[in-house]
Amino acid sequence: MACYFAIMNSGDPQWQPDVLPGYEALTLPLGQDDEGELVATLVRRAKAGHGDGPAAINLLYLHGWCDYFFQTHLADFWESLGVRFHALDLRKYGRSLRPGQTPGYVTSLDQYDDDIEAALAVIGEDAPLVLMGHSTGGLVWSTWVPRHPGRAVGLVLNSPWLEFQAGDVGRKALEVPFRVQAAMAPRSHIVNIDPGFYSRSISNRYDGEWTVDPAWRPDVTWQATPAWITAVFDAHEAVAHGLHIDIPILVFLSAKFAPPLRWGEDMTRNDTVINVEAVAQRVPWLGDVVTLVRLEGALHDVTLSAAPVRERLWAESSRWYRGYIEPEVVSDEPDDESAETPPPRNWWQRFISGEGLFAGP
Repeated sequence: MACYFAIMNSGDPQWQPDVLPGYEALTLPLGQDDEGELVATLVRRAKAGHGDGPAAINLLYLHGWCDYFFQTHLADFWESLGVRFHALDLRKYGRSLRPGQTPGYVTSLDQYDDDIEAALAVIGEDAPLVLMGHSTGGLVWSTWVPRHPGRAVGLVLNSPWLEFQAGDVGRKALEVPFRVQAAMAPRSHIVNIDPGFYSRSISNRYDGEWTVDPAWRPDVTWQATPAWITAVFDAHEAVAHGLHIDIPILVFLSAKFAPPLRWGEDMTRNDTVINVEAVAQRVPWLGDVVTLVRLEGALHDVTLSAAPVRERLWAESSRWYRGYIEPEVVSDEPDDESAETPPPRNWWQRFISGEGLFAGP
């Protein structure tokens, strides 16, 4: 954890222009492992786009597996609500992946605590914090929040990977052989059955509408390691036992899962990555106040779905934000009790006070 204290004490952080026009990025040193330098990368709009005053709300976004932050339209939406948007490329992903490293490799999702703390040290605590995560990023946040009570006021989950595609039974059947493989060869590879259909549905090089860097989000996803998948299984088991998150949660899922067996047009209108029914069954186990929104026609990353789906996504997000988060933003100015407007008096109170029965209000 010393990495983020070093950032706090090193003066102004050195933000650099990002690969996304109008954005800037900050490299967060996290020490080293046996593959070399570890870093995370914090991304935000260039400082000029933020204004000079403190944010009313800060938001920190985490991406999913084999992914990185590129969804600037998502940042546009949140900043239109007055929320200062930040995204974090975790260690060994996207902007944070270094040559010779095993992409996405960790042995526990708790290892991301250092990445997150380094980011939060830069963001600061001048405003309430909302967290947002997609897929594996949603799983990371779901297990992080109950271990760090009081740090955030809301949690938004975009197709969170809360359960294995084959469900609880399938997960437990695979757990033992994966753990054996992880103990013997943690960085070996599990057979990859991804045919690239999801990338085809989102990338404008194929049937999608989004510009995606294939170096950071390849058409066929990385081969997962047994150490990483067992770390995910540990988090799935924690969800299955109930997380008791005590802040409002908003969850978005596609209405349907289309198994990626053969390409078809339904791949552009459904989730082809996670089993949304298995995940939906886990949603109530997150916490006490959970809003689940199922979106007809949504892709795995619901923010990359067709425009009509995105419009409903923004509408539901706004309604949740204004209902649960905005009321929590309290002015720092003390209440002036003398300025309170007294409640209206009824006719009898006005009569006995001498105003007369027909006096005005």
